[in-house]
Amino acid sequence: MSDTLPEIRHNVAARRFETTVDDLLARADYQLAGSVMRLYHTEVPQALEGRGIAAALVKAALAHARTAQLKVEPACGYVRAWMKRHPETHDLLADGVRL
Repeated sequence: MSDTLPEIRHNVAARRFETTVDDLLARADYQLAGSVMRLYHTEVPQALEGRGIAAALVKAALAHARTAQLKVEPACGYVRAWMKRHPETHDLLADGVRL
């Protein structure tokens, strides 16, 4: 097991951030509604858990949202919990969204 995180790709066509490790796909899916990115699903295969991959996916998605001047609706429980632990991301929350 490597200590370095894999490269995260933004798969625009599939509307997700993804990486492949050991031939397994990990992903964070989103929908766009105007200027709001709704992150609704994060999936890391059980064999890859505990490596920080889900956090890397969320970081990449939030970095994209910031760069693209999007607001975020964390509809996925993992994304919501991650953002709650990282107050530096709270400015990205869509209007009316509370953690």
